[in-house]
Amino acid sequence: MDVPKGQKKEMKERIQTYIYEEHGEEIGELAAENWLQFFAEELGVHFYNQGIADAKNMVEQKVMTIEEDLDSLKRPVRRG
Repeated sequence: MDVPKGQKKEMKERIQTYIYEEHGEEIGELAAENWLQFFAEELGVHFYNQGIADAKNMVEQKVMTIEEDLDSLKRPVRRG
């Protein structure tokens, strides 16, 4: 997982805080690193795929809006 060091440190600290607040157990940096690695490897793909699906939906909506905008610029064709 290619995450900047500062961001990775923050994620590990949040894991440590969560474990302490929810379970009353203090874990060290190595344990937090292991949890982070587990989440990234085992669960990260689900979040990634959902992000792709969300982005796809957003792009599709934008394309529809652009199509509507372009259609509104059409001029009527005179007959006869």
